[in-house]
Amino acid sequence: MLFYFLIALIGLSIFMSLRTLFLPYKIKGKFVSLENFLYLGFIYITILLGFGLLYLLFSVHGNPMLVEVGPSRSQNVFETSFYFSAMTLFSVGNGDVVPQGIGRVIAIIEALIGYTLPAAFVAHAVIDRDS
Repeated sequence: MLFYFLIALIGLSIFMSLRTLFLPYKIKGKFVSLENFLYLGFIYITILLGFGLLYLLFSVHGNPMLVEVGPSRSQNVFETSFYFSAMTLFSVGNGDVVPQGIGRVIAIIEALIGYTLPAAFVAHAVIDRDS
């Protein structure tokens, strides 16, 4: 029961972080600023940690979603989960950690968010600048 509660809580956190891009922005008239940079950074950190926790939770629960390939295999599930989350969010990945099962669907969702997040942020900043 705790497992499903944590999954729902992580999903809600990711959703709420992404939702902030579509709410009216409070800092008007600033296109490039430290506040905008930090705003985007905190959204990225929330998404990275949220998906990393999902991979970790499934592994701890007995449903490993990530398989390491290659000569340098780490036995640290914590490190592997967050490394894979970062590689998937910021790029296509290196191929040294491969998702399996439901992890493939979750990785696709994370990659889609990673690719659309900068575009949504720029569109949000431009719309706020014009209004």
